[in-house]
Amino acid sequence: MRAASVPDDPRPAAPSDAPARPSAESAPGDRRPIAVAEPPTRPAEARRRAVLRRVARLRWGVAAAAVFAAIVVVSALAPVIAPHDPLAVNVGHRLAPPAWMQGGTTDNLLGTDQVGRDLLSRMIYGGRVSLVVGIVSVFLSSLIGVTLGLAAGYVGKRTDWVTMTVVNVMLTFPFVLLALAVIAVLGPSLLNMILVLAVAGWPIYARVIRAEVMAIREREFVVASRALGMSHWRIVLRQILPNLVSPIVVVGTLQVAQVIVLESFLSFLGLGIQPPTPAWGNMLGEGRLYMLNSWWIATFPGLAIFVTTLAINLMGNALRDWLDPHMKL
Repeated sequence: MRAASVPDDPRPAAPSDAPARPSAESAPGDRRPIAVAEPPTRPAEARRRAVLRRVARLRWGVAAAAVFAAIVVVSALAPVIAPHDPLAVNVGHRLAPPAWMQGGTTDNLLGTDQVGRDLLSRMIYGGRVSLVVGIVSVFLSSLIGVTLGLAAGYVGKRTDWVTMTVVNVMLTFPFVLLALAVIAVLGPSLLNMILVLAVAGWPIYARVIRAEVMAIREREFVVASRALGMSHWRIVLRQILPNLVSPIVVVGTLQVAQVIVLESFLSFLGLGIQPPTPAWGNMLGEGRLYMLNSWWIATFPGLAIFVTTLAINLMGNALRDWLDPHMKL
Protein backbone atom coordinates (compact mmCIF):
# COMPACT_ATOMS: atom_id res chain seq x y z
CA MET A 1 0.00 0.00 0.00
CA ARG A 2 1.34 3.34 -1.06
CA ALA A 3 1.82 6.03 1.60
CA ALA A 4 0.06 9.38 1.08
CA SER A 5 2.44 12.22 0.18
CA VAL A 6 2.40 15.37 2.27
CA PRO A 7 1.61 18.45 0.12
CA ASP A 8 4.14 21.30 0.07
CA ASP A 9 3.37 24.38 2.14
CA PRO A 10 2.19 27.11 -0.30
CA ARG A 11 3.15 29.93 2.12
CA PRO A 12 6.47 31.70 1.29
CA ALA A 13 9.30 31.34 3.72
CA ALA A 14 9.75 34.27 6.11
CA PRO A 15 12.86 36.35 5.35
CA SER A 16 15.62 35.98 7.88
CA ASP A 17 17.21 39.10 9.43
CA ALA A 18 20.48 37.30 10.21
CA PRO A 19 23.23 37.88 7.65
CA ALA A 20 24.10 34.96 5.41
CA ARG A 21 27.16 33.10 6.60
CA PRO A 22 29.57 31.54 4.19
CA SER A 23 29.24 27.79 4.06
CA ALA A 24 32.34 25.90 5.02
CA GLU A 25 31.18 22.89 3.07
CA SER A 26 30.60 24.77 -0.19
CA ALA A 27 33.90 26.69 -0.13
CA PRO A 28 36.34 24.95 2.18
CA GLY A 29 39.45 26.68 0.81
CA ASP A 30 38.09 30.17 0.17
CA ARG A 31 40.20 32.67 2.14
CA ARG A 32 39.32 35.90 0.34
CA PRO A 33 39.14 38.90 2.73
CA ILE A 34 35.76 40.30 3.44
CA ALA A 35 35.46 43.91 2.24
CA VAL A 36 34.60 46.34 5.01
CA ALA A 37 33.12 49.75 4.12
CA GLU A 38 35.27 52.65 5.32
CA PRO A 39 33.55 55.33 7.35
CA PRO A 40 32.94 58.55 5.43
CA THR A 41 35.52 61.30 5.92
CA ARG A 42 34.30 64.20 8.00
CA PRO A 43 34.11 67.59 6.26
CA ALA A 44 36.34 69.25 8.86
CA GLU A 45 38.99 66.57 8.47
CA ALA A 46 38.83 66.84 4.67
CA ARG A 47 39.28 70.61 4.84
CA ARG A 48 42.22 70.22 7.21
CA ARG A 49 43.89 67.77 4.86
CA ALA A 50 43.35 70.10 1.90
CA VAL A 51 44.88 73.01 3.83
CA LEU A 52 47.89 70.89 4.80
CA ARG A 53 48.39 69.86 1.17
CA ARG A 54 48.34 73.49 0.06
CA VAL A 55 50.79 74.50 2.78
CA ALA A 56 53.10 71.64 1.77
CA ARG A 57 53.09 72.84 -1.85
CA LEU A 58 53.86 76.39 -0.66
CA ARG A 59 56.67 75.26 1.62
CA TRP A 60 59.12 77.83 0.24
CA GLY A 61 56.70 80.62 1.08
CA VAL A 62 56.14 79.21 4.56
CA ALA A 63 59.90 78.98 5.15
CA ALA A 64 60.33 82.55 3.88
CA ALA A 65 57.57 83.74 6.23
CA ALA A 66 59.39 82.10 9.15
CA VAL A 67 62.65 83.80 8.17
CA PHE A 68 60.96 87.19 7.84
CA ALA A 69 59.19 86.73 11.19
CA ALA A 70 62.57 85.97 12.79
CA ILE A 71 64.05 89.14 11.27
CA VAL A 72 61.14 91.21 12.57
CA VAL A 73 61.43 89.73 16.08
CA VAL A 74 65.18 90.25 16.25
CA SER A 75 64.85 93.85 15.02
CA ALA A 76 62.02 94.61 17.46
CA LEU A 77 64.04 93.22 20.38
CA ALA A 78 67.25 94.98 19.36
CA PRO A 79 67.87 96.62 22.76
CA VAL A 80 67.70 93.18 24.39
CA ILE A 81 69.49 91.07 21.77
CA ALA A 82 72.24 93.43 20.56
CA PRO A 83 75.48 92.64 22.42
CA HIS A 84 76.85 96.22 22.26
CA ASP A 85 75.81 99.81 21.83
CA PRO A 86 75.64 100.39 18.05
CA LEU A 87 77.06 103.91 18.46
CA ALA A 88 79.91 103.02 20.85
CA VAL A 89 83.29 103.82 19.25
CA ASN A 90 86.48 101.87 20.00
CA VAL A 91 89.23 103.13 17.71
CA GLY A 92 91.78 100.76 19.25
CA HIS A 93 89.76 97.81 17.98
CA ARG A 94 88.83 99.16 14.53
CA LEU A 95 88.56 96.92 11.45
CA ALA A 96 88.59 93.76 13.57
CA PRO A 97 87.70 90.67 11.48
CA PRO A 98 84.85 88.25 12.29
CA ALA A 99 85.30 85.74 15.09
CA TRP A 100 86.15 82.80 12.79
CA MET A 101 89.03 84.64 11.11
CA GLN A 102 92.54 85.13 12.43
CA GLY A 103 92.59 88.08 14.82
CA GLY A 104 88.84 87.96 15.48
CA THR A 105 87.23 87.65 18.91
CA THR A 106 83.94 86.24 20.12
CA ASP A 107 83.15 89.61 21.65
CA ASN A 108 82.56 90.92 18.10
CA LEU A 109 81.14 88.00 16.14
CA LEU A 110 80.91 89.83 12.82
CA GLY A 111 83.86 92.14 13.44
CA THR A 112 83.96 95.92 13.74
CA ASP A 113 83.81 98.79 11.28
CA GLN A 114 86.24 101.59 10.48
CA VAL A 115 85.80 103.28 13.88
CA GLY A 116 85.51 100.15 16.03
CA ARG A 117 81.72 99.87 16.30
CA ASP A 118 80.30 96.36 16.65
CA LEU A 119 78.96 95.27 13.27
CA LEU A 120 76.41 92.75 14.57
CA SER A 121 74.78 95.31 16.86
CA ARG A 122 74.61 97.86 14.06
CA MET A 123 73.01 95.32 11.72
CA ILE A 124 70.36 94.43 14.31
CA TYR A 125 69.51 98.09 14.89
CA GLY A 126 69.72 98.83 11.18
CA GLY A 127 66.99 96.27 10.53
CA ARG A 128 64.59 98.36 12.62
CA VAL A 129 65.10 101.35 10.34
CA SER A 130 64.68 99.38 7.12
CA LEU A 131 61.55 97.58 8.30
CA VAL A 132 59.93 100.74 9.67
CA VAL A 133 60.60 102.62 6.44
CA GLY A 134 59.32 99.72 4.33
CA ILE A 135 56.12 99.05 6.26
CA VAL A 136 55.09 102.67 6.93
CA SER A 137 55.80 103.90 3.40
CA VAL A 138 53.94 100.95 1.85
CA PHE A 139 50.96 101.62 4.14
CA LEU A 140 50.83 105.28 3.09
CA SER A 141 51.30 104.54 -0.61
CA SER A 142 48.63 101.82 -0.54
CA LEU A 143 46.21 104.18 1.22
CA ILE A 144 46.70 106.83 -1.47
CA GLY A 145 46.73 104.41 -4.39
CA VAL A 146 43.71 102.36 -3.32
CA THR A 147 41.63 105.48 -2.72
CA LEU A 148 42.47 106.99 -6.12
CA GLY A 149 42.10 103.62 -7.86
CA LEU A 150 38.63 103.13 -6.37
CA ALA A 151 37.57 106.60 -7.48
CA ALA A 152 38.98 106.18 -11.00
CA GLY A 153 37.55 102.71 -11.53
CA TYR A 154 34.08 103.28 -10.08
CA VAL A 155 33.34 106.86 -11.09
CA GLY A 156 35.16 106.78 -14.42
CA LYS A 157 34.93 109.61 -16.97
CA ARG A 158 36.92 112.72 -16.00
CA THR A 159 38.02 111.33 -12.63
CA ASP A 160 39.51 108.30 -14.37
CA TRP A 161 41.24 110.45 -16.99
CA VAL A 162 42.80 112.83 -14.45
CA THR A 163 43.95 110.02 -12.16
CA MET A 164 45.53 107.98 -14.94
CA THR A 165 47.24 111.07 -16.35
CA VAL A 166 48.86 111.74 -12.98
CA VAL A 167 49.81 108.06 -12.71
CA ASN A 168 51.49 108.10 -16.11
CA VAL A 169 53.41 111.26 -15.23
CA MET A 170 54.55 109.74 -11.93
CA LEU A 171 55.67 106.53 -13.61
CA THR A 172 57.72 108.38 -16.21
CA PHE A 173 59.35 110.71 -13.66
CA PRO A 174 62.76 109.37 -12.53
CA PHE A 175 62.70 108.30 -8.89
CA VAL A 176 66.21 109.60 -8.16
CA LEU A 177 65.32 113.09 -9.38
CA LEU A 178 62.18 113.10 -7.22
CA ALA A 179 64.18 112.01 -4.18
CA LEU A 180 66.86 114.62 -4.85
CA ALA A 181 64.28 117.39 -5.26
CA VAL A 182 62.37 116.53 -2.08
CA ILE A 183 65.41 115.90 0.10
CA ALA A 184 67.18 119.00 -1.20
CA VAL A 185 64.23 121.10 -0.05
CA LEU A 186 63.28 119.29 3.16
CA GLY A 187 66.63 117.79 4.13
CA PRO A 188 67.59 114.12 4.68
CA SER A 189 65.69 112.46 7.51
CA LEU A 190 63.67 109.35 8.26
CA LEU A 191 60.32 111.13 7.85
CA ASN A 192 61.29 112.72 4.54
CA MET A 193 62.48 109.37 3.19
CA ILE A 194 59.16 107.76 4.12
CA LEU A 195 57.28 110.56 2.36
CA VAL A 196 59.41 110.23 -0.78
CA LEU A 197 58.93 106.47 -0.96
CA ALA A 198 55.19 106.77 -0.29
CA VAL A 199 54.74 109.35 -3.05
CA ALA A 200 56.78 107.25 -5.47
CA GLY A 201 54.92 104.00 -4.71
CA TRP A 202 51.21 104.81 -4.95
CA PRO A 203 50.81 104.70 -8.80
CA ILE A 204 51.18 100.90 -8.94
CA TYR A 205 48.29 100.52 -6.47
CA ALA A 206 46.13 102.96 -8.41
CA ARG A 207 46.61 101.07 -11.67
CA VAL A 208 45.96 97.62 -10.22
CA ILE A 209 42.92 98.69 -8.16
CA ARG A 210 41.42 100.66 -11.05
CA ALA A 211 41.54 97.61 -13.33
CA GLU A 212 40.00 95.37 -10.65
CA VAL A 213 37.22 97.86 -9.85
CA MET A 214 36.31 98.29 -13.52
CA ALA A 215 35.81 94.51 -13.73
CA ILE A 216 33.94 94.17 -10.43
CA ARG A 217 31.51 97.07 -10.94
CA GLU A 218 29.83 95.19 -13.81
CA ARG A 219 29.29 92.01 -11.79
CA GLU A 220 25.76 90.86 -10.96
CA PHE A 221 25.89 91.60 -7.24
CA VAL A 222 26.98 95.21 -7.85
CA VAL A 223 24.26 95.72 -10.48
CA ALA A 224 21.73 94.24 -8.04
CA SER A 225 22.93 96.58 -5.30
CA ARG A 226 22.35 99.57 -7.57
CA ALA A 227 18.89 98.27 -8.47
CA LEU A 228 18.04 97.96 -4.77
CA GLY A 229 18.88 101.63 -4.27
CA MET A 230 22.13 101.31 -2.32
CA SER A 231 24.24 104.46 -2.09
CA HIS A 232 27.52 104.62 -3.98
CA TRP A 233 29.52 104.79 -0.76
CA ARG A 234 27.86 101.65 0.55
CA ILE A 235 28.43 99.79 -2.73
CA VAL A 236 32.12 100.74 -2.78
CA LEU A 237 32.78 99.97 0.89
CA ARG A 238 30.54 96.90 1.32
CA GLN A 239 30.53 95.24 -2.12
CA ILE A 240 33.68 96.24 -4.01
CA LEU A 241 36.38 96.89 -1.40
CA PRO A 242 36.19 93.44 0.27
CA ASN A 243 36.90 91.85 -3.12
CA LEU A 244 40.11 93.89 -3.42
CA VAL A 245 41.81 92.49 -0.31
CA SER A 246 43.72 89.83 -2.25
CA PRO A 247 45.43 92.15 -4.81
CA ILE A 248 46.13 94.78 -2.15
CA VAL A 249 47.85 92.25 0.14
CA VAL A 250 49.90 90.73 -2.68
CA VAL A 251 51.04 94.06 -4.16
CA GLY A 252 51.77 95.46 -0.69
CA THR A 253 53.89 92.48 0.27
CA LEU A 254 55.97 92.73 -2.88
CA GLN A 255 56.28 96.50 -2.51
CA VAL A 256 57.81 96.17 0.96
CA ALA A 257 60.81 94.38 -0.53
CA GLN A 258 61.19 97.02 -3.24
CA VAL A 259 60.94 99.86 -0.73
CA ILE A 260 63.64 98.30 1.48
CA VAL A 261 65.95 98.16 -1.54
CA LEU A 262 65.14 101.80 -2.44
CA GLU A 263 65.76 102.90 1.14
CA SER A 264 69.14 101.17 1.08
CA PHE A 265 69.87 102.80 -2.27
CA LEU A 266 69.07 106.29 -0.97
CA SER A 267 71.08 105.72 2.20
CA PHE A 268 73.97 104.43 0.07
CA LEU A 269 73.89 107.71 -1.89
CA GLY A 270 73.76 109.74 1.33
CA LEU A 271 70.16 110.86 0.76
CA GLY A 272 68.54 108.73 3.43
CA ILE A 273 69.38 107.91 7.03
CA GLN A 274 72.45 109.85 8.03
CA PRO A 275 75.37 108.45 10.08
CA PRO A 276 75.91 107.56 12.83
CA THR A 277 72.37 106.14 12.90
CA PRO A 278 72.71 102.53 11.73
CA ALA A 279 70.87 101.53 8.56
CA TRP A 280 71.74 98.78 6.14
CA GLY A 281 72.07 101.21 3.25
CA ASN A 282 74.49 103.67 4.87
CA MET A 283 76.48 100.77 6.36
CA LEU A 284 76.86 99.44 2.84
CA GLY A 285 77.94 102.88 1.65
CA GLU A 286 80.51 103.24 4.42
CA GLY A 287 81.95 99.80 3.76
CA ARG A 288 82.52 100.24 0.04
CA LEU A 289 85.81 102.04 0.75
CA TYR A 290 87.13 99.02 2.65
CA MET A 291 86.02 96.22 0.33
CA LEU A 292 89.56 95.03 -0.49
CA ASN A 293 90.94 94.80 3.05
CA SER A 294 87.84 94.66 5.31
CA TRP A 295 85.19 93.03 3.16
CA TRP A 296 82.88 92.20 6.10
CA ILE A 297 81.87 95.84 6.65
CA ALA A 298 79.86 95.91 3.43
CA THR A 299 79.21 92.19 2.91
CA PHE A 300 77.06 91.49 5.96
CA PRO A 301 74.68 94.46 5.49
CA GLY A 302 74.37 93.47 1.83
CA LEU A 303 73.51 89.91 2.83
CA ALA A 304 70.90 91.24 5.28
CA ILE A 305 69.24 93.24 2.48
CA PHE A 306 69.39 90.23 0.14
CA VAL A 307 67.91 87.74 2.63
CA THR A 308 65.14 90.11 3.75
CA THR A 309 64.02 91.03 0.24
CA LEU A 310 64.21 87.41 -0.92
CA ALA A 311 62.08 86.25 2.02
CA ILE A 312 59.49 88.96 1.37
CA ASN A 313 59.32 88.16 -2.36
CA LEU A 314 58.87 84.42 -1.73
CA MET A 315 56.23 85.19 0.87
CA GLY A 316 54.43 87.49 -1.57
CA ASN A 317 54.42 84.84 -4.29
CA ALA A 318 53.01 82.30 -1.84
CA LEU A 319 50.31 84.74 -0.74
CA ARG A 320 49.38 85.36 -4.37
CA ASP A 321 49.01 81.63 -5.01
CA TRP A 322 47.09 81.12 -1.76
CA LEU A 323 44.61 83.95 -2.30
CA ASP A 324 44.08 83.46 -6.03
CA PRO A 325 40.89 81.38 -6.49
CA HIS A 326 41.93 80.39 -10.01
CA MET A 327 45.15 78.71 -8.86
CA LYS A 328 44.71 74.94 -8.70
CA LEU A 329 46.90 73.92 -5.79
